[in-house]
Amino acid sequence: MWSGARSPPSDDGLIKGNIMTTPIDNFRINGSRLWDSLEEMAKTGPGLRGGCNRQTLTDEDAKGRALFQAWGEAAGMTLGVDKMGTMFFTRPGTDPDALPVYMGSHLDTQPTGGKYDGVLGVLSALEVARTINDLGLKTRHPIVVTNWANEEGGRFAPAMLASGVFAGVHTLDYAYSRKDLEGKTYGDELKRIGWLGAEEVGARQMHAYFEYHIEQGPILEAADKQIGVVTHCQGLWWLEFTLTGKELHTGSTPMNMRVNAGLAMARIFELVQKVAMDSQPDAVGGVGQVKFSPNSRNVLPGTVVFTVDIRSPDQAKLDGMRALIEAEAPKICEPLGVKCSIEVVGHFDPVTFDPTLVDSVRRATEKLGYTHMNIVSGAGHDACWAAKLAPTTMIMCPCVGGVSHNEDEKITPEWAAAGADVLLHAVLEAAEIVR
Repeated sequence: MWSGARSPPSDDGLIKGNIMTTPIDNFRINGSRLWDSLEEMAKTGPGLRGGCNRQTLTDEDAKGRALFQAWGEAAGMTLGVDKMGTMFFTRPGTDPDALPVYMGSHLDTQPTGGKYDGVLGVLSALEVARTINDLGLKTRHPIVVTNWANEEGGRFAPAMLASGVFAGVHTLDYAYSRKDLEGKTYGDELKRIGWLGAEEVGARQMHAYFEYHIEQGPILEAADKQIGVVTHCQGLWWLEFTLTGKELHTGSTPMNMRVNAGLAMARIFELVQKVAMDSQPDAVGGVGQVKFSPNSRNVLPGTVVFTVDIRSPDQAKLDGMRALIEAEAPKICEPLGVKCSIEVVGHFDPVTFDPTLVDSVRRATEKLGYTHMNIVSGAGHDACWAAKLAPTTMIMCPCVGGVSHNEDEKITPEWAAAGADVLLHAVLEAAEIVR
């Protein structure tokens, strides 16, 4: 018996035997409940001006995980946690042999992160499960809501670390050995916060994977589109530079006698800018993290460590940018007497998402009456690694001004709900409603 406040489900779906292959048009998530959940999660690890600081494996991360656990269990789902700390909530299907349909993203944030980056995907997936419960629906395939650990890579590089181990790109030992800027390791911090699971990483199989995310760029808002149908994701290289100079007094050391690692760094920054600009269109490059040592105002740095981030959806262009930077940077350092070492600390190739799932997202968007466009993700996501294992795609909603990785990150409740509606319909199509 239907008892919800919304209209009851109609019988206008396509039926094959007892399986509804096309979800009913009037299904919608509860937008108010989704928004309330986003606002409540933002209270764990609050930032300084309205955003969040819930970095991977901090006490704040543990609090966010506990809140998510409480919500998932209240929705009747069963929690599994793997040895990387990734959380999997399962809603059972009717067919014990059917592989699960996965959906999710991440709850960890940047040090000055927003309230929606990653979190929207996890809590929208939870909302989809809650809505399916409200509608009293059964699916042939189980449905799994996922919180991937350490997507951001802000504390432990590389980004998408847990999904990378899941996909077999990284080893568990490698992941456990990753250190933050204070020298603390991933493995030790995972144990410390109490979220070391027993499940082997990558033991699960997927029928399909969906990830809903804010765009993190200005394209959708500028085009006045509610939904981004994600067809591809840019590849990236993260190159960590260690420049070694000589610690000398900034005031008493003659200019021609300095071994200035900071100057070498500045010139490499210019190199990265030039390489990226010369590679237009569809290429970006920059530096977001720098560590000076000893980092004193009147001491030239003895060591400078920074990470170059270059991206492109074009494999040849991406690899060419890397090769040029690695070739030219030592030439910049040599006449300054600065030693230069370069280590790859993050990489994935450009990704083409599954055409069938992309089409299902597009059809769901059109059926629901939302404006949409195809889009290439400029950021990396756990979906990039999931795509190595199963059919995968993404859905995006706009964000105000394209601002992300910033406490000023904003979306609207209407944008959030629209993408979650699309996620609901696409996931139900993949999971197959049983009548």
